[in-house]
Amino acid sequence: MALQRTIGLTGLTFIGMGGVLGSGWLFAPMLAAQQAGPAAILAWCIGGVAIIIVALPFAELTALLPEAGAMARLPRYSHGGMTSMIIGWSAWLGYATAPPIEAIAIIKYVHPLFPGIFDPTATDLAHGPTTGGYVAACAILAVMVVINALGVAWLNKANAIITTAKILLPLIIIATFLTTDFHIGNFTAFGGFAPYGLAGILSAVSLGGVVFAFLGFRHIIDLAGEASRPHFNVPTALMLTVVACFGLYVLLQVAFIGGVPASAVSNGWNKTDFAHHLGPLAGIAVVIGASWLIALIYGGAVLGPFGSGLIATGSNARLGMALAENGFFPALFTRLSSKDVPFNALVLGFAAGVCFLTLSLPEVVALNSSAIVLSLCIGPLAVVAMRKQLPRRRRPIRLPAAAVMAPLGFIVATLIIYWSGWGTIWRLDIGLAAGLLIYVVKRRLEPGDDPVDLTSARWLFIYIIGVNAVSYLGTFGGGIAVLPFGWDMAVLAAFSLVCFRIGLVDALEPARTRELVEISMPGP
Repeated sequence: MALQRTIGLTGLTFIGMGGVLGSGWLFAPMLAAQQAGPAAILAWCIGGVAIIIVALPFAELTALLPEAGAMARLPRYSHGGMTSMIIGWSAWLGYATAPPIEAIAIIKYVHPLFPGIFDPTATDLAHGPTTGGYVAACAILAVMVVINALGVAWLNKANAIITTAKILLPLIIIATFLTTDFHIGNFTAFGGFAPYGLAGILSAVSLGGVVFAFLGFRHIIDLAGEASRPHFNVPTALMLTVVACFGLYVLLQVAFIGGVPASAVSNGWNKTDFAHHLGPLAGIAVVIGASWLIALIYGGAVLGPFGSGLIATGSNARLGMALAENGFFPALFTRLSSKDVPFNALVLGFAAGVCFLTLSLPEVVALNSSAIVLSLCIGPLAVVAMRKQLPRRRRPIRLPAAAVMAPLGFIVATLIIYWSGWGTIWRLDIGLAAGLLIYVVKRRLEPGDDPVDLTSARWLFIYIIGVNAVSYLGTFGGGIAVLPFGWDMAVLAAFSLVCFRIGLVDALEPARTRELVEISMPGP
């Protein structure tokens, strides 16, 4: 049995958009406006361009080697076992934490219909779910697993329906706000278009969560092994996802800025807030007399996290299978069910999700943020390394101006990691340490002949230590602010270029890469 290549361009694009459009779009416009005012529109432009720069190397790589769980497999080909273990394990942790987070979010939104599952008086989401709520969250995780276990066609169809709704809902909200009591003066009043200057715009990109809103595109990469015409569909879907979601977020930001009543921003954009439990968009809907939108927003608040969790469940299973193929997980997780899905890896992800439900939610959210973004750094580095390692293999898509774009993408990926904050990065360190412990134990129990490739991972250890140091000394997420805002990012950019160069030197020899690729993906 083998994975079936049945997901077309539309399905892949919807998988990417479904990953990007969780429930965050309900709050993202206000969070960005609080940092930058109307200039939050520019923040979305900067964030969109930044993500395109990060995604473009993956477009070339996934067209070159379209394989399931590519976030774990690509670093194996470029830098060997240890690097692929760290990057793959990090990505797996990020995916494994996503479904339980989304399940708790669903519990919060549906509790008016089922009062016994969530305590509405709780001061934060972490303490809201009751015992019944946690049981319900486990049931939601199980439903996500069942849909995935029925086969990739079921996942594709279910996600298409959910994502269609997730696209239509914000479009309806945008149209309603633009045509009902839209205040064009909001774009220049209350301190002008950019009341907090360039610093505010950059803060919206980072602290406002703009750049993090796009990270769902990565699901396309890990489902590339089930894409039809992967050499064309995978990179095309990556770009369509980023561009389409960029357009949607910009329109939503415009609608929010013009829809906010003057009374809500009279004390400044940074003090804008709405008390509605469904977020600021619902608050505006009530103010402008479009209360009928509340039902749609409520539906979006439930469909958003469920759809994102559903996709993350599928991606996590492919990553689990890839890690088993790399020798990190036991071989039983490479086995496919009669529906041609990695069922054992699905069960592993479900078990991990249930375990994460027992931990503090803020800790799980922090681990999710940092674990996902670490894996982004491999794309820009691997795309240059593989041009030397696999020079003759057909490349349907090529990263233009790779000598400039790849290092720039590496810098952007590093900044995204840094922007997640010291409070999340040190938690990632604990997760990575746990992964290294598992790896050491696995190697002792099953020594095998597969080399560790420790020297090829030198760059990654230097990179992780350096990012930790700058994060601790910097200004984001609990850093001690020895490095002031601006200088911290400049130092990190310079450090990234050094690590990028070391990473190219540390890449596997071309013969070793060709050997690994021919074993799993023979071809020209």
